[in-house]
Amino acid sequence: MRNSLRPLALILLLVTTCTAFGAGGGPAPSPSPMQTREPLTPEDQARNDYNAGVRLVEKADKLTADAMHQADERKKAKGRAKAEQAYATAMKKFANATQLQPSNYQAWNYVGYTNRKLGKYDAALAAYDRALKLKPDYVEAIEYRGHAYLGLNRLGEAKAAYLALFAGNRQLAATLLGAMQEWVGEHRGNAEGVDGPTLESFASWVSERSTIASQTASLTREGAVSAWH
Repeated sequence: MRNSLRPLALILLLVTTCTAFGAGGGPAPSPSPMQTREPLTPEDQARNDYNAGVRLVEKADKLTADAMHQADERKKAKGRAKAEQAYATAMKKFANATQLQPSNYQAWNYVGYTNRKLGKYDAALAAYDRALKLKPDYVEAIEYRGHAYLGLNRLGEAKAAYLALFAGNRQLAATLLGAMQEWVGEHRGNAEGVDGPTLESFASWVSERSTIASQTASLTREGAVSAWH
């Protein structure tokens, strides 16, 4: 029985093959391995650049923190250099996002943040101003701008930034106040760009605000933390 089926199977195979070629079909074309993709919209590209920039900032912040804890000066300098490179790359990502989507106030805020981390305070302030023009109550930009004012020794404007935060977001106000305390400590060791009376007047103001903040912390809904909605 097994031998008698072989010729029939061969005949069927030949008929099927001939039918396929006779119909002019031949083998079906295989799908192309390269699929055509739709081009990204400006909004999609802006979002991709923004997200990539955020990841780079997180990396740079971590490198900066790690470098601060290094006892070896060579390792500290190497960590800072890597952080600066990451900040610079992130800044380009955010700048591109703002070109593609000028209304993206968060991207403008990060343009300011990365420029500030690179020591470019004037460029940072211009970016923060753009972010706050788009969203005047954007507390993160108010805080970051306060840090930039400190970097430029513009103490009156740094005070105004703190008071604006204190009225609406105690957590960010506390962060800026901590930076002010660090600024005072650094400039008492090297008062470059600030005269003695100005430094001591600002130090006294910072001390007073620290006392007020601690006394009023219990009056807020969540202690030292109260956010705008």
